[in-house]
Amino acid sequence: NGTPTLSFIAFQSCIRLEQSIYDFARLVKQFFALYGKLLYNSGAGRRVDRAGCEGMGNMKQEFSRTEMLLGKAGMAYLAAARVAVFGVGGVGGYAVEALARSGVGALDLIDKDTVCASNLNRQIIATQATLGQYKVDAAKARILSINPAANVRVYRMFYLPETADEFDFSQYDYVIDAIDTVSGKLQLAVQAQAAGVPVISSMGAGNKLDPTAFEVADIYETSVCPLARVMRRELKKRGVARLKVVYSKEPALMPEPGDEADTTRRQTPGSTAFVPAVVGLILAGEVVKDIALRRCVREREGTE
Repeated sequence: NGTPTLSFIAFQSCIRLEQSIYDFARLVKQFFALYGKLLYNSGAGRRVDRAGCEGMGNMKQEFSRTEMLLGKAGMAYLAAARVAVFGVGGVGGYAVEALARSGVGALDLIDKDTVCASNLNRQIIATQATLGQYKVDAAKARILSINPAANVRVYRMFYLPETADEFDFSQYDYVIDAIDTVSGKLQLAVQAQAAGVPVISSMGAGNKLDPTAFEVADIYETSVCPLARVMRRELKKRGVARLKVVYSKEPALMPEPGDEADTTRRQTPGSTAFVPAVVGLILAGEVVKDIALRRCVREREGTE
């Protein structure tokens, strides 16, 4: 007869009530979302976020992702280690960066060069703001901006056979050779072997374009690289039994003459942003793995 039944009226009332509840819940959700945003922007939310991060177990937040791979013992070894990096340029600068970001507790940086405009294409420490600064000073500032707790010592000098006695290698857990001079590289290897300190050396990175060609090997297993050939011959004369190196079999390219007036060397090598960086990162990776992982293995096997 067209008159709504009681059941139909009840059904419509339920629908309207459900819609009202839904609308109310949506308004409440929007309110708390807006309130949360205002609370966060006021600074209280950021403080809560920071407190939450600082409370994540025993991991120091800066290195927590690294600890997930190396473990607490590995990170403890890195924090207690002192690593010397000789040469803080295109290769050495990236090695220093990776060591700092891996939690190495103490770093000695040795280099006499200052940052110049021609370093901007490849050296991580080189910016418009650091031009004219000693490279070791620029590198130290970067390290402390990453890890203020790091212990950094700088030496504004070149490592050469005549300055070798100024360094006590027995204090180092590892030595990175990222210098250019053959005489210095040879002396580093000799001095490290005499002190029983692990050392890793960079071979030629200039005039090369293939960063994927670099590999880790013992110096006596290398080939093609002209610098490695000289090092093999001279190290054998000096009784150095082994030396871990990073090198490439890529033949060096012949660079076109540049605009730099450099009378200190026969020919300035060409360089890119990516090749020296890769070499430096490989160097640092080997150091980190040797200190953090292999030391743990040696301790478990009772050989240390």
